[in-house]
Amino acid sequence: MDYLNGDGGILEALNAKVYGNGTETLVLSHGFGADQTVWHYILPYLACYFKVVVFDMVFSPNVNPQLYNPDKYSKFDSYAEDLICLLDQLNVTSSIYLGHSMSAMIGCIAATHRPHLFKHLILLGGSPRYLNAKEYFGGFKRSDTEMIFQDIKQDYTVWVTNFSPKVIGVNDSESIHEFEYSLKRMEPNITLHVAKTVFLSDLRWVLRHVKMPCTIIQSERDPVVPLSVADYMKSKLADDTRVEILKTEGHFPQLTACPLLLDVLKRVLYNND
Repeated sequence: MDYLNGDGGILEALNAKVYGNGTETLVLSHGFGADQTVWHYILPYLACYFKVVVFDMVFSPNVNPQLYNPDKYSKFDSYAEDLICLLDQLNVTSSIYLGHSMSAMIGCIAATHRPHLFKHLILLGGSPRYLNAKEYFGGFKRSDTEMIFQDIKQDYTVWVTNFSPKVIGVNDSESIHEFEYSLKRMEPNITLHVAKTVFLSDLRWVLRHVKMPCTIIQSERDPVVPLSVADYMKSKLADDTRVEILKTEGHFPQLTACPLLLDVLKRVLYNND
């Protein structure tokens, strides 16, 4: 089943929405287990200054699960193709892109395919590789990821209940509930497949091919992505890449540290040429 052949195309399939009437387009792309509502705290502010595009990725619980093709989406390239196709259908020819978690690398891949479509990449809590490797600390051992996969298969509800507060990373019951609610609505088999695609990926090679300005934003203590990853990404991306470290904890600063994140985004976006 190919949603691109449907009457509404990819815009309808991925619930794409556009807010604001700014002259510049700002694309917000969520990460694993979430959906477009993860931006609800910062969206009203950004929509005052930009034309803001939000959408649900194909694994989202808001998207028809029949549209998720495990073979197709075993590679990040397919997500990048979806992003490009969506922007093409919206007639976007230039954009600033803010990608959270796995969407950071999706944006990097899309930008290597269509560099003129992205004038600036903002990479929030992103990582090119989660597994440790020789002379690289991604934060996870292979046994850690295998335990995650096993727990998803064994008892999905229990896994979601345990995983959500760990990833949120701070004692914020509302944010934990939001992420937990989104994860629980996903099909367990889809969650497992996406988790394997994310945690077993090695996209370090992509970074050297990204030629446009980038800003890396990361929490000081992120349970998913260690600070060393931000330094590694900066060393491989363009020379003018900036790193902004938020003095907070957790993997979802757009939920748990919204004022801090907005302060950084204001500086980044206002200085964007």
